[in-house]
Amino acid sequence: MAPKKVLFVSQEVSPYLPDTSMSVLGRDIPQGIHGKEFEVRSFTPKYGCINERRNQLHEVIRLSGMNLIIDDSDHPLIIKVATLLPSRMQVYFIDNDDYFQPLPEKGLETDLLPADNDERIMFFTMGVAETVKKLRWQPAVIHCSGWVSALTPLYLRRRYSDDPIFRDSKIVYALQPEKFEGTLDPRFAEKLRMSDFSEEDIAALGSDPVDFATLNRLAIDYADAVIQVTGDVDPALVEYAKASGKPFLAYEGEEDRVDRYTEFYRSLLGEEDD
Repeated sequence: MAPKKVLFVSQEVSPYLPDTSMSVLGRDIPQGIHGKEFEVRSFTPKYGCINERRNQLHEVIRLSGMNLIIDDSDHPLIIKVATLLPSRMQVYFIDNDDYFQPLPEKGLETDLLPADNDERIMFFTMGVAETVKKLRWQPAVIHCSGWVSALTPLYLRRRYSDDPIFRDSKIVYALQPEKFEGTLDPRFAEKLRMSDFSEEDIAALGSDPVDFATLNRLAIDYADAVIQVTGDVDPALVEYAKASGKPFLAYEGEEDRVDRYTEFYRSLLGEEDD
């Protein structure tokens, strides 16, 4: 039997960024399940602080060159790729000078200026979806981790709902404790409507500026299942996920988490062990 495909959409992946609980998880879980019963590919932003030479990133010309339209402006999509050792898993990087370039001598935090976060996550989400379509790589499970990935369930269930690449995928949203401060641009909902989302699609955003909790609730609403990544995730979001009635994997420590995630994916695909 051919291995099932699992797509990871991750905010941070080590060793391309310094080790944090999020970046280490973005490396360990995909590598842990890759090459067994699952074939894994991972997507992450190409933050400007990532050293391309040291990490052996190279541009994939056949996947690059598309322009993505956000707020009536064109933004070129550049795709780069690296091979994560020792698993030899492919990691794809969504790149664009408008959204993922820091100021000189600065680090990751400069890539994530709050004023740009709404368009940044829109661009990243569309970039992932369009690239996976070009690859003609149909994932059985799509694992979204970190608030930068939080629009992925909405886009795949509404904008790409009829696309055969994503139509049958199970979307998992992983609740992380890392937050952005404040709110997204007040025109965020308007920009989503300009990207062909209806009022009904984004009704959960409400009329107030969107904060971290609201964005995560939207992701939960459109996901098929939810994972609590750590013990310090916002308790209100954990309760919201449980109240949704969707499959929920609670945090039980770091030991055996690759096995627990694997079993969770199996259950979503109707392949529980006897």
